[in-house]
Amino acid sequence: MDNIEAMPAKPSAGSPAKPSAKSPGRDTYTPESLLAVAVEVFNERGYDGTSMEHLSRAAGISKSSIYHHVRSKEELLRRAIARALDGLFAILDEPDAGRGRAIERLEHVTRRTAEVLMAELPYVTLLLRVRGNTRTERWAMERRREFDHRVAGLLKAAAAEGDIRSDLDARLATRLLFGMINSIVEWYRPQPGDAEDRERVADAVVRLAFEGLRKQ
Repeated sequence: MDNIEAMPAKPSAGSPAKPSAKSPGRDTYTPESLLAVAVEVFNERGYDGTSMEHLSRAAGISKSSIYHHVRSKEELLRRAIARALDGLFAILDEPDAGRGRAIERLEHVTRRTAEVLMAELPYVTLLLRVRGNTRTERWAMERRREFDHRVAGLLKAAAAEGDIRSDLDARLATRLLFGMINSIVEWYRPQPGDAEDRERVADAVVRLAFEGLRKQ
């Protein structure tokens, strides 16, 4: 796709808006780098509190340049949320998510969900904050429920195979499990070359969750 040309900075009577800290240090934007800036602004201001003017100022490009590549602010939201959802649903298609005992598949999905959350932190953070105020948000919430339902199915299967405590309600256990995973967005801040740190966090999530879930 064509790059987006940056507009010259214009002085204003008030304090000038500063480009996003994640803005590329060059005079062009790609759709991917524009999306990254949009996600940053959505997370800072909230989707409803963000205007195209806010996005234009954060990116340092004209609104017409943004509209050249997307029809609306909601299209940016959908692209961002789709990236998070695609990453999560891809986990369910991985070989280790479809073979072995249900408890082993569940452990794999749990670990990979934590890893994807950390790898795609801004995008998953945005996904977790949608409230159903737009068609895109309602679509995202429905997809999240579908993902949770499939994980709950693994919990039920593991219980049926005798590997998980039978006194646990599958829906409640799923909510508690994802509550722990999703809380990572509140405190985890990625650093360059932190792959080992992400692995330690994922290990801790699996250990804490499955020591409580496994049948003794």
